[in-house]
Amino acid sequence: MNTTAEASMCPLCDTTSGVPYASWRERRYLHCENCDLVWLDPAQRLNPAAERTYYATHENDPRDPGYRRFLSRAAEPLLARLAPGSHGLDYGCGPGPALAYMLQEAGHTMALYDPYFAPAQAALERQYDFVTCTETAEHFHNPGTEFRELDSLLRPRGWLAVMTGFRPEQERFANWHYVRDPTHVSFYSEKSLAWLAELFEWEMQVPAKNVVLFRKG
Repeated sequence: MNTTAEASMCPLCDTTSGVPYASWRERRYLHCENCDLVWLDPAQRLNPAAERTYYATHENDPRDPGYRRFLSRAAEPLLARLAPGSHGLDYGCGPGPALAYMLQEAGHTMALYDPYFAPAQAALERQYDFVTCTETAEHFHNPGTEFRELDSLLRPRGWLAVMTGFRPEQERFANWHYVRDPTHVSFYSEKSLAWLAELFEWEMQVPAKNVVLFRKG
């Protein structure tokens, strides 16, 4: 498998320990032995216009009961930990910010940010009691940079709710449904998420499958 220096550099921990991990069709994936991230070869990412077009095909209707049930796996444990009237940010809200609506219905104030659908820079210039990042982290081209920003957006003792598919064993990776989405470029194991928690000195909890809650110190 051919890799460039850029592809070999882990986009989460910035080491150069990326090694061939798997392939699916024409796509090549690398693995970091330090933080356990797996990522798509950067040369094979979609360009921004193609990414936005693909995102726009997602049917994330805030009124869809099935989608709300799906998001409740992150919403319910987060709501159980929030003080009444907390202020939050839905980071990577997409074209249909269903989770933000659900949290507003529960009495919390929500801001929105998405680089394509809600590019409000002002939303990134303050801090919040909590930040949600659901079905978003797998799209990060530079997850190390993105998670540093997420940390900066949290007030002390603030919560970060991340929902993303936890990577299966290597032998199952190429058949994993998450790999089929061409905009999915970063894949995390619980070890990767624990590495992040140690880096930022966050408390880490895993209340449901594919859901992790971090609490800032």
